[in-house]
Amino acid sequence: NVPEDQADKLLLSSWGLPKAVLEKYNSLGVVQMFEWQAECLMLGQVLEGKNLVYSAPTSAGKTLVAELLILKRVLETRKKALLILPFVSVAKEKKCYLQ
Repeated sequence: NVPEDQADKLLLSSWGLPKAVLEKYNSLGVVQMFEWQAECLMLGQVLEGKNLVYSAPTSAGKTLVAELLILKRVLETRKKALLILPFVSVAKEKKCYLQ
């Protein structure tokens, strides 16, 4: 569980994302994360580029964790990222979404 003193970490606005990114998520109804998603982002040195392996059921929100990690790293380091997706349709959807 997310410690009570870090409950603000559930809000996407607490992660230093640009206003345009927050507005896009907000337009989709995503303003905060589930506790497990915030826990993933706060584990060890994940935000510094260390590996993270996590598992959750379909439609549980795994993609949001990956997107936030990628967006933060790309914006902070100005390096490229590679996002591998299982289906062409999902890849096309994410391409449009992330642009």
